[in-house]
Amino acid sequence: MRFFAWGRFVAMVVKEFTQMRRDRMTFAMMIGLPLVQLVIFGFAINMDPKHLPAAAIVADASPFGRSILGAMENSGYFAVTHLATSEAEADDWLQRGKVQFVVSIPADFSRALLRGERPAILVEADATDPSATSNAIAALEGLNRTALQHDLVGGLAGLKSGPPPFEVRIHRRYNPEGSTQYNVVPGLIGVILTMTMVIMTALAVTRERERGTMEALLATPVSPLEVLIGKIVPYILVGFIQVTIVFVVARLLFDVPMLGSSIVFGAVVLLFIAANLAVGITFSTVARNQLQAMQMAIFFFLPSIMLSGFVFPFRGMPTWAQAIGEVLPLTHFLRIVRGVMLKGTEWTHVMPDVWPLAAFLLVAVTIALARYRRTLD
Repeated sequence: MRFFAWGRFVAMVVKEFTQMRRDRMTFAMMIGLPLVQLVIFGFAINMDPKHLPAAAIVADASPFGRSILGAMENSGYFAVTHLATSEAEADDWLQRGKVQFVVSIPADFSRALLRGERPAILVEADATDPSATSNAIAALEGLNRTALQHDLVGGLAGLKSGPPPFEVRIHRRYNPEGSTQYNVVPGLIGVILTMTMVIMTALAVTRERERGTMEALLATPVSPLEVLIGKIVPYILVGFIQVTIVFVVARLLFDVPMLGSSIVFGAVVLLFIAANLAVGITFSTVARNQLQAMQMAIFFFLPSIMLSGFVFPFRGMPTWAQAIGEVLPLTHFLRIVRGVMLKGTEWTHVMPDVWPLAAFLLVAVTIALARYRRTLD
């Protein structure tokens, strides 16, 4: 027998291509994953977010205040989208995440400026994600020298010489030291749950089918809903154990605060775990084997981690990428868990992100039930 024969070699190559053609799911993943990575990294990733929403409290409606706000917008990093009537209103917007910055111009700003007293404006930043605000904060350097160049003319030209005519005081809210651990560690709770919950449950039904135990399950009077819930509940306990471990490590090693309600935190974690488990069950009813189930789980996990705001600033992504991110449960969970832990966000504040999680869970469970009945047939 010859050690190597071209005829046998060609036959093996043809056989592998034939199997690849028959396994369309695997072939689609081989083509789809590189394309998804190329699109995400090429178009959606932006480490320098621009036009971040800002709220302004303008107690001094003078040309100086308008010039300062205009100079901030001209930098490209700020977009004054809200005008607040009180500090409480602006603080509420900042805590809810509606705005990234709050700019406060005091009532006596123009009077103090004309007297040469160097008044100060306050810029408050939501610093829970330091990478999202660092460049914008850096753009404020030199604002007090350039913002009023066209206003300080004539008798006011003397204010251009010497020290800047006003000060810019920056207050980094919720993360004064700009610690990346405050942002990453709470986000890891969502990433770990997404990865483990989806993968473990994606193998549930396919494992039953491959082991031949599905026939025995079909012979019982158990309904599809009972089977799905029965498979999900044990993993909910596993998910809470994972969350507890990450939370304890976050407190002991990284000193990440927990300013909000543990009840709100636990309820949202339960909802998020259920949503990911429903996705895994849906994949398990679609896949023909455990390999396909694993591939589908990875295909879901990659956009989740890239487009949710965990790795890259969410507001730095283009509109179409943000639209995809808004569909993913991890995006809303990250907002909630960071808000609860770092801002002390209350239940009423997290509701805008709770209902998308609930809607996603409902859709995933509905698809899983429909697919499971079809699998039985």
